[in-house]
Amino acid sequence: MSNSKEATSDVEKGVQMESIARQENERSSNIVGEKADDGLTTILPNRPQEVHAEQEIERIPTHRSHASSRYPKAFRQITKTVTARSNASILDPGPPPDGGVKAWTQVAMGLLVITNTWGMISAFGVFQSYYTTELGMEASAVSWIGSMQMLGHFGLGMFTGRALDAGFFHWVVVPGALLSSLGILLTSLCTKYWHFFLAQGVMVGLGNGCQFAPAVSLITTYFARNRSVALSCSACGSAIGGLLYPTIMRQLLPQIGFQWTVRVMGFIMLAVGSCYSSLLRPRLPPRKSGPLFELSAFREVPYTLYAIGLFLVCLGVYFSFYYISAFAINVIGVPYTESVNLLLIMNGMGLPGRLIPGYIANRWLGPYNTLIPWVLLTSIIMYCWSAVDTKASLYAFTILYGFFSAGFQGLFPAVMANLTKDHSKLGTRNGMGLSVVGFASLTGPPISGALIQQNHGNYFVAQMWAGTMMLVGTLTIIAGRFYITGWKLKERV
Repeated sequence: MSNSKEATSDVEKGVQMESIARQENERSSNIVGEKADDGLTTILPNRPQEVHAEQEIERIPTHRSHASSRYPKAFRQITKTVTARSNASILDPGPPPDGGVKAWTQVAMGLLVITNTWGMISAFGVFQSYYTTELGMEASAVSWIGSMQMLGHFGLGMFTGRALDAGFFHWVVVPGALLSSLGILLTSLCTKYWHFFLAQGVMVGLGNGCQFAPAVSLITTYFARNRSVALSCSACGSAIGGLLYPTIMRQLLPQIGFQWTVRVMGFIMLAVGSCYSSLLRPRLPPRKSGPLFELSAFREVPYTLYAIGLFLVCLGVYFSFYYISAFAINVIGVPYTESVNLLLIMNGMGLPGRLIPGYIANRWLGPYNTLIPWVLLTSIIMYCWSAVDTKASLYAFTILYGFFSAGFQGLFPAVMANLTKDHSKLGTRNGMGLSVVGFASLTGPPISGALIQQNHGNYFVAQMWAGTMMLVGTLTIIAGRFYITGWKLKERV
């Protein structure tokens, strides 16, 4: 009997101990669940302000009987928080670096873009004189080829600038580089005027327009304080291209003829284009929403006055680049090879003419204040062209005009960028301003050519017209500056 009682008591003790252990396990699991909930509440801090309110993470409720089922949900919430924070940091890349290897690499690549695009336009004077003297084309008709290049180069900015903002930078730059090179290569096969117009005017112009505005706008996103210097350095590509391509024309044309000379230019453009297409990198994240045209910009008086001033100045500023070689041949009587030298000098003066005012703008005055005296002196020198009647005075005019007009061309994109406070709209607003320049460049040189033809080869009326347009445009630009600061002449703008 005693043995059976002891066995029964042992069984009861075992059941009681098992029940106590089961209760302890349930209680410990509940405690772990509560601590997990509390821990999740503390590790999920407030979200950044960039994240929308509907993405706020709610505190995970506590259900003690289902503690184990909460862990997958908790993991999803933590992952959601980390992803949202990462996206917020991507949306805000921070202020422009204003220097460094990557930023200055973009400037160097921008210089190559402008060498291929604006540099080819700066060299058009050699084609102008060759087509008129060797192929017998009318000067005003040839001007339309160069003007179509200018229209595409600047006029497409309103579309391609917005493409940069939307994240399609390489989708427009790479096809643009290919189209420009193809246009020059096809120019070597042209035999009639309309062939040249379509290949060299339309195709090259469209290709240039796909590259220029996005590249210039991209550079502005990397710089704030040093923006004027950066843009002036990249704008030196116009002078480099204006030296390179006329030199190729002068040296190779007598040896291998027009067709292969132009093909050499096309292959150089293709090689340079492949280089910058692979190294240019947008800094800002895409801005998918927003209009193609920022029409509200024209409700800003300084922006509108500046755009009008640019239009008027650009009606006349490129006249000399197109006609200096023809003027030297037909009026002064210099040979063709020496007329090419004049264009080389004018473009070569663009190197110091861009760097010096860019440094002054960055160091002391600001781009707007620096632009005004440069464009004013350019207008005055244009008037002085009418007094040129000797070879010495022709060289003096070429040097002075090349220097001061380069300052205007290097600074006007920097002023346009400074009038835009929202960096996410730089591509759109810069592109709109460049389009204004494009339409002026389309009409300016042909009007000058028509005036020369109407006056039987006399350049005086065309020179007065170009100088007057530039002077009126300068006064309009000055009005925009005074609207910003009033009579505070020492204020940096």
